[in-house]
Amino acid sequence: MWQTLLTPVDLYCERTGPGLWAEPANALSNLAFIAAGLWGVRQVRRYKTGAFAEVLAWWVVAIGIGSTVFHTFASKGTIWADILPIAGFTLAYTLFNLRRFLGMSWSKAILVFVAFYVVAGLITFAVPDWLRMASNGTTSYLPPFLALAFFGVWIAATGNRAGWYNLTGSAIFVVSVICRMVDPLVCASFPLGTHFLWHVFNALMLAALLAATARFGKVRAVVSSE
Repeated sequence: MWQTLLTPVDLYCERTGPGLWAEPANALSNLAFIAAGLWGVRQVRRYKTGAFAEVLAWWVVAIGIGSTVFHTFASKGTIWADILPIAGFTLAYTLFNLRRFLGMSWSKAILVFVAFYVVAGLITFAVPDWLRMASNGTTSYLPPFLALAFFGVWIAATGNRAGWYNLTGSAIFVVSVICRMVDPLVCASFPLGTHFLWHVFNALMLAALLAATARFGKVRAVVSSE
């Protein structure tokens, strides 16, 4: 088992071998996540949005640290340091949308949360293999994209400006996905690749979400306390 976890992986254009520091641009570009997260912490404290919001901001810092670990050590074990913080933030931010931006009770929020991710999971599962391969695996990020777009429209329709931040985030995410998709296609002419831009644009997207969190995420009177 341990041997499997330590097996090196080579997923990106920049990496040309199993060395410890074989993806410097991909690793260092994760500083953008850490900067976005720390900025978010400052904004949450400035607007006094509360503990739930601050946890989300620190979560973005954790995304940057986890991704740095993976792109530095690049193994089947360290890939989970990259995957789990991203998945966790996606789920927690969705609950934040439902609770804080849409003002749902916990019971209703959980019901909508489960229903949405069941549907999003089925849509992602239905994507044909050829499209997964052609998109360099980016179809696995369909659920967070759909969450930003779907709940962004819903929240904006209620008159809450946070919805527009979500929609802005979804637009930035499209640019991020393009950068991830073309990474293996540009290796011959641009050995550095474009995966580091996936990090940069995703950090910008998360900063937009943290801005919404800080500015519009205070507990509503109709929502029970945390």
